[in-house]
Amino acid sequence: MKKKAPEQLSSYLSGQGLKSTRQRDRILDVFVSAGRHLSAEELYLLIKNTDRGIGYATVYRTLKLLTLAGLAYERRFEDGVTRFEYNAEERHHDHLICTRCGRIIEFENEQIEALQRGVAKKNKFQVHNHKLELYGHCAECQIKGPDGKATGRTILSAGR
Repeated sequence: MKKKAPEQLSSYLSGQGLKSTRQRDRILDVFVSAGRHLSAEELYLLIKNTDRGIGYATVYRTLKLLTLAGLAYERRFEDGVTRFEYNAEERHHDHLICTRCGRIIEFENEQIEALQRGVAKKNKFQVHNHKLELYGHCAECQIKGPDGKATGRTILSAGR
């Protein structure tokens, strides 16, 4: 079972000869509570509302520490922005990314995973890691026209 995030960060920091600080703890708390992919700037904007003493550089460095500690994944999607995702040690998931509004939808699909394992096995290839990112428009953006106004179209969902 995975340690809770604060304990895992504290353990990592002490192992590196670094100190646990109130600022790092606060950044971790806001990051985990956000429950979504965040850039350093987005996390900083969330934090500065309540903790004006925490600067952007501290947020960025702490995100890098969280990544090294195994608490976050660094993700770079097609838009070139580096975002961080909390590693809650859930099952593997992939991403649908809306190129209009930037929404990121996580999904799991065992059939896709099985197909990937089959392709690797057929080619005698050992996979260490993979990612699947699908780019397009989310249901909400499909309803809107290029000007951002509703078009009146109805989107049908195929389900999972």
